[in-house]
Amino acid sequence: MKRRDILTAGLGLAGSAALAAPAVAQTTTSGAPELRWRLHSAFPRTLDALYGAAELFSRLVAEATDNRFQIEVAAAPAGDSGALLDAVGTGSVEMAYSAAYYEVGRDPTYALATAVPFGLNARQQNAWMLQGGALDLFNEIFARNKLYALPGGNTGTQMGGWFRREVKTVADLQGLRFRIAGLGAQVLAKLGVATQTLPGADLYAALEGKTLDAAEWIGPYDDEKLGLNKVAPFYYYPGFWEGGSMLHFWFNAQKWAELPKAYRAIAQAAAASVNGDLQAKYDARNPAALRRLVGGGAQLRPFPQEVMEAALKAANEIYADLGARNPDFKRVYDALKTFRNEEYLWFQVAEYTYDNFMIRARARG
Repeated sequence: MKRRDILTAGLGLAGSAALAAPAVAQTTTSGAPELRWRLHSAFPRTLDALYGAAELFSRLVAEATDNRFQIEVAAAPAGDSGALLDAVGTGSVEMAYSAAYYEVGRDPTYALATAVPFGLNARQQNAWMLQGGALDLFNEIFARNKLYALPGGNTGTQMGGWFRREVKTVADLQGLRFRIAGLGAQVLAKLGVATQTLPGADLYAALEGKTLDAAEWIGPYDDEKLGLNKVAPFYYYPGFWEGGSMLHFWFNAQKWAELPKAYRAIAQAAAASVNGDLQAKYDARNPAALRRLVGGGAQLRPFPQEVMEAALKAANEIYADLGARNPDFKRVYDALKTFRNEEYLWFQVAEYTYDNFMIRARARG
């Protein structure tokens, strides 16, 4: 069965199973308007997993509507990432594909929709969004900027980044020039790091030119594409600031509301398909990429326990401060904490026990 058939059948758009194929197609498109939208991606074509997520969404929507609803995908113009959602909110472009935590300057609450230090892992973030009520909370907040969002994939727990020198203690972070986004930047700044936010495409040159001492992006598959291993030898893990980073499809809220009900259902189904596909891509591609990176000389290093503990303390202090000043942040972060605590009650019983056993079994051969 083709993906288009799965989408339309699952949405009840294909009609009775007894209908012939031409009648199904007619039922799907009868009376439906022809729409041409634009989607700007925060990521360049060279990062094929991320850029490809938007392309897959566009293709699924087109196939499920017999090309009556077409969405043109393009990389967003270079510049401030905040301008991307501004363009969607004003309606100058109908859609975007981006990470909510790029909007931390607009409202730190946005960061919670993607990932925050010591937040949720990928499965937990997905469960919180789709079954824990978080998506409704966020869309209530996003609507103030005329935005509506749907989950559009997760990277999984990210790596801690590439460093030109080793980090053995918290003192080694003092003055370190480090590219990092979201609330992770605020946490590390509290530990003495000089943080910067740069697009992925600029990281190689910044490390090579020594205007950065370290940079994080996502993980082995994308980091290899960016060539970061060629300009910084130490590869740290885990990226404790991104236990499971969720991307979103962003819609102009009015344009979304004006879509025919069937088109909204198709867009929701397409986004759900992408939401699973992106995580699968990274999970499937990261192991081989990590082997290649280590084989090429990358030196894997875990962050010292001292650094992890100091970062957790700093994160909790920042969250308490933000919550005292921002009622939305407090409301949503309190919901995240409650959900996280319940999730780890479950994960430690079965998930962690199983994974820990299998990891040790693998080590034994």
